[in-house]
Amino acid sequence: METLVCTTPGQFEYRPGVKPELTPGHAIVKIQRIGICGTDLHAFEGTQPFFEYPRILGHELAGELVDSDDAPGFQKGERITFMPYFYCGTCVACRAGKTNCCAQLRVSGVHIDGGMVEYLSVPSYSL
Repeated sequence: METLVCTTPGQFEYRPGVKPELTPGHAIVKIQRIGICGTDLHAFEGTQPFFEYPRILGHELAGELVDSDDAPGFQKGERITFMPYFYCGTCVACRAGKTNCCAQLRVSGVHIDGGMVEYLSVPSYSL
């Protein structure tokens, strides 16, 4: 699998990656479209304050559902998108239904590697 990595501000490199395997509670998505937004531009410019390099950018994504062990309402082969904000589900904010305030919130392409890959594993709840 090929990935596009922002290695340092102003620099991208294609690098080999490993196709993710299905794990409980996750779905595998074949990425087909990526939107480029201000977050990606700031990361490329080196002005994104929450960034560590190298990082695979990309959080505005669309693709095909390849596999999932728990994605109610979705079928393999279906075109999907997902919310790129991954929450813990157990902190005070999450238990109060305010997952956007999660104490351990991770954003795809910002805090963790994102979607400039061929295949991506995402929590099934985010579909």
